[in-house]
Amino acid sequence: MTTQLLKEGQTIPLKIKRLGINGEGIGYYKKTIVFVPGALPKEDVSVEVTKIAPRFVEGQLKKIVKPAPERVVPPCPVYEACGGCQLQHLAYPAQLLFKKDLLKQSLNKFRPRNYENYQLSKTIGMKNPWNYRNKAQFQLRKIDGEIEAGLYQADSHRLVPITDCLVQQPATTKVMNALVELLNKYQLPIYNERKNSGIFRTLMVRVGVKTNEVQVVFITQSVKFPQKKALIEEITQHLPEVVSIMQNVQNKRTSIVMGDETIHVWGKESIEEQINEVTFDLSPRAFFQLNPEQTEVLYSEALKALDLQTNETVVDAYCGVGTIGLSIAKQAKEVRGMDIIPAAIEDAKMNAKRLGVTNTHYEVGTAEELLPKWLQSGFKPDAIIVDPPRTGLDQKLLRAILKQPPKKMVYISCNVSTLAKDLVDLAKVFDVKYLQSVDMFPQTARCEVVVKLTKR
Repeated sequence: MTTQLLKEGQTIPLKIKRLGINGEGIGYYKKTIVFVPGALPKEDVSVEVTKIAPRFVEGQLKKIVKPAPERVVPPCPVYEACGGCQLQHLAYPAQLLFKKDLLKQSLNKFRPRNYENYQLSKTIGMKNPWNYRNKAQFQLRKIDGEIEAGLYQADSHRLVPITDCLVQQPATTKVMNALVELLNKYQLPIYNERKNSGIFRTLMVRVGVKTNEVQVVFITQSVKFPQKKALIEEITQHLPEVVSIMQNVQNKRTSIVMGDETIHVWGKESIEEQINEVTFDLSPRAFFQLNPEQTEVLYSEALKALDLQTNETVVDAYCGVGTIGLSIAKQAKEVRGMDIIPAAIEDAKMNAKRLGVTNTHYEVGTAEELLPKWLQSGFKPDAIIVDPPRTGLDQKLLRAILKQPPKKMVYISCNVSTLAKDLVDLAKVFDVKYLQSVDMFPQTARCEVVVKLTKR
């Protein structure tokens, strides 16, 4: 194996062939695959070997000998340190081509039935691929006596302070910076994970883009909230857009950001957002897509793929606060949704009630438990929509779908690898009509895909 010929610290020349799943450049040195973050296809680069594994090598970009025509200067000052974005150095039209190519690479790897003939549509991008994220979740640290908020550097617990994130909605940035100023003004105790001491761990700021309502969540190590009264006064006086202040308690030594206990501090308990004319209430722990503008596009594509008839019943697996199900309820005979977070199901029920939608049924539980139960009770859905987490479909749910496949299915994916893997099984009972990628996260290597499936 040629990796034995290489040493860490050695510098090698490399021609970059393509981009990998995390947006890193991929080249071959004497038939050994080399991953180089920051390098682009068509570039000749000089690379320092940083890690040698049995089947691959990782390297650090030292010099671009011949740059790609698609290379641009990243506008963000902390782009390389932060690691939140991976593609700011690639021109946006080329990012869209990459996302379609990523899908193609995954299909080639897992080879579901008839994959060579799948129709892959052009990735739908944004007119303005910046300032789209409606939620900022920044860690807190005390650095040289100053309280800072930001994100951890990739693969580390080193905080990169951020005062202007170019992919965040301006409202979240403004409120976040004001909150950090207040934490400093009152010298509030910041959590220290090494000593397991202090109180304030994380700040979360979410904006309803259509309503301009802002929610602030202080994520703390304990239920204690020093200077609560002073902070409420300052926030309500100087930040009129903030309509909800909440506290979430996370007292476990874990990287999971939020704990189970949420305390209402001031104002409303949730904020409102609208997607395709449907209004939703969002409580602090409710999952909601981070890019509302492209969410409208994504859900429109899902509706188009579903091609729903008036007398048809639909299961909305992984339903969250009901965003998809409530968008289609008008066209459906009945929509049933499930989620494992009780607060999300409460929100879904409330959203349905407020919208006057009476043909929905929401239940707490996993899709893999509830779907077989519903099927046994005689409920036979005509269609199923799945929008699973990055890990893809749960195996039990997959088995339940394969055992009693509905007439049609729409799979909304946020991870092309697990999608391609799941399609290996799904293609045994469904025809894959087409795959439509949607760019929900410009400047990053992530891609969402809507897949239309019909029972064979």
